[in-house]
Amino acid sequence: MGVEGTIEYFSNLLSSVTSKKKKKQIQTVALKVRMDCEGCARKMKSVLSSVKGAKSVEVDLKQQKVTVTGYVDQKRVLKAAKSTKKKVEPWPYVPYTLVAHPYVSQAYDKKAPANHVRAVPVTATISESTVDDRYTIMFSDENPNACSIM
Repeated sequence: MGVEGTIEYFSNLLSSVTSKKKKKQIQTVALKVRMDCEGCARKMKSVLSSVKGAKSVEVDLKQQKVTVTGYVDQKRVLKAAKSTKKKVEPWPYVPYTLVAHPYVSQAYDKKAPANHVRAVPVTATISESTVDDRYTIMFSDENPNACSIM
């Protein structure tokens, strides 16, 4: 091992101490913003393009959608959009092919763009109650007081 091993050990130790900056990933942040006219869209575009790290801002007035692409943080984009006093929320829609049951009451939305539904967690479609469990226990083979008609 000797001197070479010792030098290598200290070299690795010093390199791990120095902090390495992580390079941010390019993100796309989509927002649903209530916009009435072209003036609202221009205002939203100018405010969101001034967010640090924003590379491009696309505004779709028909769908009420604003998309920001760049080295941005979703919280900062949301905060900047809310500073315009507009009703702002994260984009709630996904293509209906990505949802297991797209026409359950939680997912289906008449206001959604074409071929889109609300993004719902998978557990939202499962409805299990204790009533179902009681019936299965009542008629099980392990229950001595089970129905003997069968």
